[in-house]
Amino acid sequence: MDTTRPIVLTLAGRVTPADVPRLCAELADVPPGRDVVCEVGALTSADLAAVDALARLRLAAGRLGLRLRYRGAGPELTLLLDLVGLAEELL
Repeated sequence: MDTTRPIVLTLAGRVTPADVPRLCAELADVPPGRDVVCEVGALTSADLAAVDALARLRLAAGRLGLRLRYRGAGPELTLLLDLVGLAEELL
């Protein structure tokens, strides 16, 4: 296994609160200390459910000893994260 390349988790379509446990479970399968890139460019809805999911994924990654960063956030999601005060923390 190549431990130098980040593991990529892709979020696509619309993320709902019901998706969060499954997404966090995917992170739980990653060995501690690894880098994870969460690709969010394919999200079709920049809403508070997406913001909540991104925040919960970041918290889960931290608890699991993973380094998580987001890539591909569109302008609407970036603006929403900025409005709720999470842009600097998550992007």
